Amino acid sequence: MIYTRESVMALIEEKEKLEQTLKELWDVLKSNNVGMTEPVIDSEGYPRSDIDVYQVRHARHQIKCLQNDHTALLRHIEEGLAVVLSPSNVEAMDPNGVSVSPPTPSREPFARVDYIALGSPASIAGVEEKDLVTQFGSITSDNFRSMANLSQVVQHSVNSPIQVIVIRNEQSITLSLTPRQWSGRGLLGCNIVPIEKLDR
Repeated sequence: MIYTRESVMALIEEKEKLEQTLKELWDVLKSNNVGMTEPVIDSEGYPRSDIDVYQVRHARHQIKCLQNDHTALLRHIEEGLAVVLSPSNVEAMDPNGVSVSPPTPSREPFARVDYIALGSPASIAGVEEKDLVTQFGSITSDNFRSMANLSQVVQHSVNSPIQVIVIRNEQSITLSLTPRQWSGRGLLGCNIVPIEKLDR
């Protein structure tokens, strides 16, 4: 894929529209007082009467599909920005003429996500429980001292996207998390705890 400034801006616009759609789908689940895992049938095997079963199933399916699309979009945006903002990357071609991005240095995780609230900014961004955080904005294992570091990044980034890199199933995933006011507590709607570093 050949990246230009215009194509990257189009990808960013597409990402914002997708995030709005995800928010609306989470609102559907929230209006039914369910998340992604609660059963839609009762103990006798009949559809629950207290929820719109079709609406819930459709929203859940759409959320799963769109979260995968969101992750792919973020990857393309990250690659595109690297090409557009760094002219040397445009010239870094392999013998087949394909643009090669420099390898991303692997970082040690310093925090773990242990809770995600339904319909929160974190859930919309694709953050999942048990994700291991290796980068949160400008914070990495190299300069992380306490959770106050993350709080400062969040407070200075209200309504602005933060690049968050996590390890999930032994794979590095880049997410775009935008702290904002929502119907729940906090600006992210997730709980992140530090990983204890063993003395070697």
